[in-house]
Amino acid sequence: MSLFRKRPAAPAAAPAAAAVLDVDPALAALTGDYTIDPAHSSIGFTVRHAMVTNVRGSFGEHEGVLKLDGGNPAASTARLDVKIASIDTGIGDRDGHLKSPDFFDAEQFPLMSFRSSAVEQLDGETYRITGDLTIKDVTRPLAIDLEFNGAATDVYGAQRVGFEGSAEILRSEWGLTWNAALETGGVMVSDKVKLTFDISAVKAG
Repeated sequence: MSLFRKRPAAPAAAPAAAAVLDVDPALAALTGDYTIDPAHSSIGFTVRHAMVTNVRGSFGEHEGVLKLDGGNPAASTARLDVKIASIDTGIGDRDGHLKSPDFFDAEQFPLMSFRSSAVEQLDGETYRITGDLTIKDVTRPLAIDLEFNGAATDVYGAQRVGFEGSAEILRSEWGLTWNAALETGGVMVSDKVKLTFDISAVKAG
């Protein structure tokens, strides 16, 4: 379901008339503050390794809040903080290397954070959240495309909303530049990283 539903196009005789958007009352009712539920959400990544395969990982500890405006999505905001030390790729030695100064330097820079600055509806149930991503005290713009998966009341009476989406970054732009050359050409770790988001958030109150 879309946060906005367009009315039929204006008659050809009045081409200058501005489009009027009809708010869906059911979605307008979702307006409010939400807390991301880390037990039912995941923040993950995929990166090419040795030019031939993908390594996937996730961050087990994160927290965030969403301020949703069902009547005017552009007024919505999002905040997310991710604990770098919670990185998990399934291999302890690799996780240790990623936490080291070669990569994230988790001891000196314990958090990766995102703060939204704009929200736009792309089509149907797809939205683009633009904001600032900070890693190792480097802040750069990031656009995340998200699909609204719907809303439901769980068995405990909590109202939930769900979103899933992704974004791509060049890790070197955030100071994550470690690499090693391969004898056959290319490098050990690709610069491009795909970030994935699967979010379940609970309405406050």
